[in-house]
Amino acid sequence: MERRIVEVSQLNAYIKNTMDSDFLLQNIWVRGELSNFKLHYSGHMYMSLKDSEGVLRAVMFRGAAQSLRFMPENGMQVLARGRVSVFPRDGAYQLYIEEMEPEGAGALSVAFEQMKAKLEKEGLFAPERKKIIPRFPSCIGVATSATGAAVQDICNILRRRWPMAKIVLHPVTVQGEGAAAEIASAIRQFNLEKEADVLIVGRGGGSQEDLWAFNEEILARAVADSAIPIISAVGHETDFTICDFVADLRAPTPSAAAELAVPDREEVLAQLASFGKRISSLLALSVSRKKENLLRLATRMRTQKSRLDDLQYTVDTLTTRAVNMITANLERGESRISENAAKLQALSPLQVLARGYTVGTKNGQVLRSVGQVIAGDVVSLRFSDGSADCTVETVERRTGV
Repeated sequence: MERRIVEVSQLNAYIKNTMDSDFLLQNIWVRGELSNFKLHYSGHMYMSLKDSEGVLRAVMFRGAAQSLRFMPENGMQVLARGRVSVFPRDGAYQLYIEEMEPEGAGALSVAFEQMKAKLEKEGLFAPERKKIIPRFPSCIGVATSATGAAVQDICNILRRRWPMAKIVLHPVTVQGEGAAAEIASAIRQFNLEKEADVLIVGRGGGSQEDLWAFNEEILARAVADSAIPIISAVGHETDFTICDFVADLRAPTPSAAAELAVPDREEVLAQLASFGKRISSLLALSVSRKKENLLRLATRMRTQKSRLDDLQYTVDTLTTRAVNMITANLERGESRISENAAKLQALSPLQVLARGYTVGTKNGQVLRSVGQVIAGDVVSLRFSDGSADCTVETVERRTGV
């Protein structure tokens, strides 16, 4: 029997053609667990699908991978649709994946949880990074669809509650391809021009697919980077998006966002009126208390003046009495001095001399006895009108003295 010999490449090509011509293998769904997953720098994804009894190699080229809403991970149960063919170079057959979704949970739900976990780990949801919504904004920026019902609700409520505020609308696409990038660009533009005190970013309700732009990373990072406080208003009260978690404040609906963005003018006016009444009451009470204090002070001053008058009278009385006593004492003193002067005058040696007597001195000493001199001594005689020096010629002592 003649042997039929073929080249390896020919055999691989034959098997590839055979598999490529099998309609069942050109569009097949395969269930399996991801393993050996690798994201190549080119954007291609390489992996294996396995179950308890077998393994299937698989590849998802960048064009198909770009449409994925989630990031495949090892251990994830997936459903993959594609075609089975042979790679001629190594003769191995594999699944060329065109579409893939998580089994059990939808691709959008998985993508949402993956993005939420990623940004939460980075701290973009942390309460301490939330900015305070201004109490009385003068300008409100709104980034939403210009044709949706949400923008009408927002503008109507803002004008009714706080008509003095300016509203700046930046129309954007809120769903579909490119919507997230457009909304992010609007946020950056508001910050660049610094034309708003607070931003409302959102849209009305819809399916998870409709709201998906508000779950994309590009929008989440634009919200996180905004210097202007942002209120997220996406969908209905039960809808949650990544934008809600990153924003500084989450509103359950666009209408609620408008109510959170501005105060109610009527409530503010009522508060001002109440404050005015309270201030008037406090002022009246303060004036009354000040008046009472002044009256008490005036009474105290009158009492003190009366006491001062009494003290002044006492001082005047004591002063008069002291003056009188001093005057009397001075007069008595003058009288005594006059009397003593008269006595001294009468006892003065000069008066004696004036009557014809003299005082003799020898060597400055008063001569009181004849025994103090001898013949030849020089003595001085003091008269009332002068003095004379004399020489003693004889000394005569009287007997019996």
